Amino acid sequence: MVKLRLAVMAAIAAGLIFDVQSLSAAEIRILSAVLMKPALEELGPTFERATGDKLVMSFGTASVIKERIQKDDLADLVILPLPAIEDLQKEGKVPVGAVSVGRSLVAMSVRAGAPKPNIATVESLKQSLLAAKSIVYSDPAGGAASGVHFANVLSRLGIADEMKSKTKLTRVPGPGPAELVAKGEAELGISQPMEILNVLGAELLGPLPAELQNTRDFVYQATVLPNAKQPAAAKAFIQFLLGSEAATVMKKKGLEPG
Repeated sequence: MVKLRLAVMAAIAAGLIFDVQSLSAAEIRILSAVLMKPALEELGPTFERATGDKLVMSFGTASVIKERIQKDDLADLVILPLPAIEDLQKEGKVPVGAVSVGRSLVAMSVRAGAPKPNIATVESLKQSLLAAKSIVYSDPAGGAASGVHFANVLSRLGIADEMKSKTKLTRVPGPGPAELVAKGEAELGISQPMEILNVLGAELLGPLPAELQNTRDFVYQATVLPNAKQPAAAKAFIQFLLGSEAATVMKKKGLEPG
């Protein structure tokens, strides 16, 4: 907490924060993609205690949050995947210069205590998928980024047709891939680490090989909005998310810092 106070003071000295009064009693309204929720809810109280500010956080799917910004919803700060931020920048809804605060991978889950197949390389992943009795991932037709990506992975591996008969698809609302794995309704689940770590009875097997990861769609960026009432305090929160304390929490929740 002392480190956070020093970081805020350093930001003031550097000219990044210029409204000391807003820092002492600001209400920062945040719109964020739901994947960031576990990390932000743990980090929020630490920031509030150190600064005296209050965070009012609202979460939703990337498409829902993007639409709220397009409709000029009142907020100080938005956190969204890179493609959504770029779309909003083209529309003039958010400024250029958003900061990357976290990255997610696409990963696999197994039921807790179940055998752990090898997915360390592209070839071992392919063989493990072919050997699995069943797999589950989010329905690409529903717009889930991890589902769209994994469908492309199956095509790249050349096994899309072979996997169809043993594939289950999930949609929101409804149980996610890791939840079905935990219930024993599928052998392997494909989703993002943060989703897997939040499901009792599911175990994180590991990420897909680096060659099969998506390096754009799962980069989460933060930016202060043009209609922000507390721009200085919002900038301070972004700086906090780039610090070592936030990095530790993000790793614990399944995200890669910045």
